Amino acid sequence: MTTPTVPRIPLSDGRAIPQLGLGVYKIPDGDAAECVRVALDAGYRHVDTAALYGNERGVGEGIRTSGVARDDVFVTTKVWNDDHGFDETLRAFDASLDRLGLDEVDLYLVHWPIPSRDRYVETYRALERIRSEGRARSIGVSNFAVEHLERLRAETEIAPVVNQVELHPLLPQRELRAYHRAHDIVTEAWSPLARGRLLDDPALAILAAKHGVAPAQVVIRWHLQQGTVVIPKSVTPSRIRANIDVFGFELDDDDLAAIAALESGARTGRDPSLD
Repeated sequence: MTTPTVPRIPLSDGRAIPQLGLGVYKIPDGDAAECVRVALDAGYRHVDTAALYGNERGVGEGIRTSGVARDDVFVTTKVWNDDHGFDETLRAFDASLDRLGLDEVDLYLVHWPIPSRDRYVETYRALERIRSEGRARSIGVSNFAVEHLERLRAETEIAPVVNQVELHPLLPQRELRAYHRAHDIVTEAWSPLARGRLLDDPALAILAAKHGVAPAQVVIRWHLQQGTVVIPKSVTPSRIRANIDVFGFELDDDDLAAIAALESGARTGRDPSLD
């Protein structure tokens, strides 16, 4: 397999994000370093972690011992719900940097809005401070609905460059993606394979056979052609490598129509508007 070059998507702050990265949700800290090393060796240049995941130390170790220059790796982490608030977020960010062993991250996100607590605006203002200090090169949000994004537009100064949300063929998030396009926010997909629920779907099996690839590769290719950033997760080296081996084929209009027919609105996680 030739090491692929992953496209980069421009961000509204003038930077760019690799369109395909490694997600590390639920990867134990002790396994994260090796997963990151395998991914970077396979051509990934984007790793997405979070304080919640409990593996920032392993991710940082994997980057440092990979042989890939730090500036060539796009690193994302996130502030968890328990640390909402201005001062709390500043402390949480310091703790994340310490665990990662980095001087800065490429992208820092508010993990969930938690509107019932009504602290996401002050939390995001802390991200603005962190960005102004140069310790997070870009800032954004995760799991924000339109009403949460509208409030940020009204009450904060720096627009989020990314909104990372659950997105897959069962839940293509059409309305939210349209809002993102209108406001120059990049859509990033977590649970891009619907936590494996899609992989036995007969329609995807037909498309996989047509292109000589695995069903997971079909879905990842679908994300790329939608223009979203996609962060599939695996701890298996062969699957980590297969998940980035998606640039040798293209889905045609019939393929995309077959995938569109899978839309059901089903979520694998919770609805952020209900928190």
